Amino acid sequence: MDQRTLGSTGKDVSVVGLGTWQLGADWGEVSEADAQAVLEASVASGVTFFDTADVYGDGRSEQIIGEYLRTSGAPVTVATKMGRRLDQVPQNYTLANFRSWTDRSRRNLGVDTLDLVQLHCPPSATVADEATYDALRTLVDDGAIAAYGVSVETCDQALAAIEHGAASVQIILNAFRLKPLDEVLPAALAKGVGIIVRVPLASGLLSGRYSNETVFAYNDHRSYNRRGEAFDVGETFSGVDYETGLQAAKEFAALATEHGPDGATPAQVAIAWVAQQPGVTTVIPGARNVDQARANAAAGALPALSEDLLAGVQRIYDDHLRAAIHPRW
Repeated sequence: MDQRTLGSTGKDVSVVGLGTWQLGADWGEVSEADAQAVLEASVASGVTFFDTADVYGDGRSEQIIGEYLRTSGAPVTVATKMGRRLDQVPQNYTLANFRSWTDRSRRNLGVDTLDLVQLHCPPSATVADEATYDALRTLVDDGAIAAYGVSVETCDQALAAIEHGAASVQIILNAFRLKPLDEVLPAALAKGVGIIVRVPLASGLLSGRYSNETVFAYNDHRSYNRRGEAFDVGETFSGVDYETGLQAAKEFAALATEHGPDGATPAQVAIAWVAQQPGVTTVIPGARNVDQARANAAAGALPALSEDLLAGVQRIYDDHLRAAIHPRW
């Protein structure tokens, strides 16, 4: 799989990585054996980048990755996130808390120095405050972390993090969330900032496998966060109304079948669409089983998508989603 340099970290990572929220919690049950199998299948398929967070299963995701790295010795870059163990208010983003959180993540992952630590969707005031980056630079000087970035909810937050010299920005970008194409990706390219893309399948909508009859587990965020009851609604189905999303996904699946590469599934086309955007470093779909992990990784090898497909994505967005989605994030 193609490798791209992740901003100023200097690390080369696979264009398709692995998001591991689902290995911790909030996507139904995933056993430890299944989680380890997903990690192994991903690496065997060319993945060299895992993304996790200290709150995914209260550290379970980090611990599972740590065990995998310990037993496999695989050369994987691991990005984790911090900042959601307390309320997301500016006064909690202190050097003392950063040290506590990164120490915990280092223990969970079994490493002395974390490859990349991202602030986990902090308030806008924290993203804009130079003191935030002073504290993060102190962690680099201490040897606790090798590099830092920011995981954001909005394009304005992404632009602020880029201006403050973050090594990377993690943001939602998919065929149902196009706004980052306007300013964020060009700004990142100009500044040499890595872009990590999460939610590339709009929480599975873009796979085309869901319907009005689909039932998600009670402990799946697609059940309990559809209106933002637990966290930003933009993290669940990219903030798209479910009924509207089903119609848009049906059109996307037809588009992918007609104009996508031969044999590629709608999910693979959706992942490839993200990976092929100028400025994207890596895209991190999740996988709950080995087949998903292999299929996601294979999307990184698809040929350039056709102009007809690219135009179709824009049309679907303009027809169904732009008015509700574009102004919000």
